[in-house]
Amino acid sequence: MKLRELLERNPVIPAIKNDTYLEEAKNSSSEVVFVIMANLINIKDIVSELKKAGKIVFVHVDMIEGLSSSTYGVEYIIENSGLDGMITTKHSVVSIANKNNIPVIQRFFILDSFSFKNTLVHIRENKPSAVEILPGIMPKIISRIEKAVSIPIIAGGLIDEKDDVINALKAGAVGISTTDKKLWES
Repeated sequence: MKLRELLERNPVIPAIKNDTYLEEAKNSSSEVVFVIMANLINIKDIVSELKKAGKIVFVHVDMIEGLSSSTYGVEYIIENSGLDGMITTKHSVVSIANKNNIPVIQRFFILDSFSFKNTLVHIRENKPSAVEILPGIMPKIISRIEKAVSIPIIAGGLIDEKDDVINALKAGAVGISTTDKKLWES
């Protein structure tokens, strides 16, 4: 799976919390779905339902209630959930994903110039498959990061209007993740 090509074909990615909007995500035209919140009890069923619908599923492993982001916890979720890829904010999880040949999207919250500079350092050190920049309504920052690194950029967080999607894509993002289902078919 070439992540950049996948994201370019699916620029708007349904992001679901637990099973909220699960049916809508299964029926969306996107090949990719982000599960951004779940628990140890329901994650396997959610992933299974999405995979039955032909979706490629990325799970935000930091947001699985009841799971530790230790090596054992992350390896457990890799072996038992059926996920296709992971999302994380944690550098150690990126390392575990890379060791297991699992595509990994690292999320970064850009709050100020210090966090911007640290983000670039961490991208280069961690080597995630892609990065998600939050909040995604910062075209100027998305553009700067896109020019500084050679991996796919996803914009997420606070994206609730079609203009937000258009602006992020124009700035260099190849994908947009949103829980706002009215944008899933934009």
